[in-house]
Amino acid sequence: MKKVENCILTNICLIYDEDRILVVDRKKKDWPGLTFPGGHVEKNENFHESVIREVKEETGLTISHPVLCGIEEFKTEEEDRYLMLYYKTNRFKGKLRSSNEGEVFWIRREDLDKYKLSLDLKRILKVMESDDLSEIIYYKKDEKWRSKIV
Repeated sequence: MKKVENCILTNICLIYDEDRILVVDRKKKDWPGLTFPGGHVEKNENFHESVIREVKEETGLTISHPVLCGIEEFKTEEEDRYLMLYYKTNRFKGKLRSSNEGEVFWIRREDLDKYKLSLDLKRILKVMESDDLSEIIYYKKDEKWRSKIV
């Protein structure tokens, strides 16, 4: 059994302020709709620094004290493991600005269903807000993608 595998590391961050959450209206074809800021962990970059950098690049805000609150995993078509680390924080400073990822804006948490959401954002948020859930696992069975939350 192979003990080493390639791994793609990414992050996503829920930034909240009382009853509001920060969203990105992502325009890219591979994952369009409202989502949270985040992106790839660069080579030799630690996870904590990566989520702070990605949020700054996409929103203009500098976050502090991001808390790891879940993960997502699946295998890519090339059989690499893809891991997304879920973070959340309500500590931030700076001036909000959009980026080439999409328009960035605040919405009330309760209004989330009024928008077109990116794939599985509601499930991601469920894990992020839960004290009992920690992971979304995607897998193929009978040539169809399935998932489970644990």
